[in-house]
Amino acid sequence: MASFCIAHLYPDLMNLYGDRGNLICLQKRLEWYGHNCSVQSISLNSDIDYRTFDMIFMGGGSDREQGLVYQDLLRKADQLWKALDAGLPALLICGAYQLLGTHYESFDGKKLKGLGFFNLYTQGETERLIGNIVLACRLNNTVTTVVGFENHAGRTYLEDKSLESFGTVLAGFGNNGQDGHEGVRYKNLIGTYLHGPLLPKNPAVADFFINIMAARKGVNITTSLNDRLEDFAHQQIKRRVLGS
Repeated sequence: MASFCIAHLYPDLMNLYGDRGNLICLQKRLEWYGHNCSVQSISLNSDIDYRTFDMIFMGGGSDREQGLVYQDLLRKADQLWKALDAGLPALLICGAYQLLGTHYESFDGKKLKGLGFFNLYTQGETERLIGNIVLACRLNNTVTTVVGFENHAGRTYLEDKSLESFGTVLAGFGNNGQDGHEGVRYKNLIGTYLHGPLLPKNPAVADFFINIMAARKGVNITTSLNDRLEDFAHQQIKRRVLGS
């Protein structure tokens, strides 16, 4: 039995849309695989050693909360980037995803500088992009569908064409409602607008993170889980959005 620890960044600030359910999903699946998983909350002004964690997670927040988080992350940005570049798994949703870019500009012209990890930016608009979404994503060299719910006023644009998106939009809006891409993917990081939470109805994505965490720890996961209920939920959304 192995023990895993996930860092939950700023749960008191970046906590919109019930995204904490992703952590519950990871904990339960690791438990069902026969391992332990704890979650450690990281708040403003906390020191963090990313080497002590197997994964990081951060959800979405309002513009005010994003500004507070940015100021705090900025002083430890070098450490965070080194960890991500070394392959630390990370799931960053909505506002957390936007912070990875060069800047976020609100619809009224206010600009929030990003961490600048990737050459992407977000432009805020008055009209929100809301609804169920279905993606085609490549995970572990296999193309699979991913379902979720999006609710964002920001339009994100990947300016660097070599940047890989999380998936191709089959139905829904995605990053900006125009280019057919959703999210960003870099090594073992996924940035996405998919709320819901994402992982309970997409066990392939949950196991993508679990398998990476296990491999980095030298742990072999040889058993499989009965995902009948998870797959049913997945298929229900997919049929509702795409039809039969």
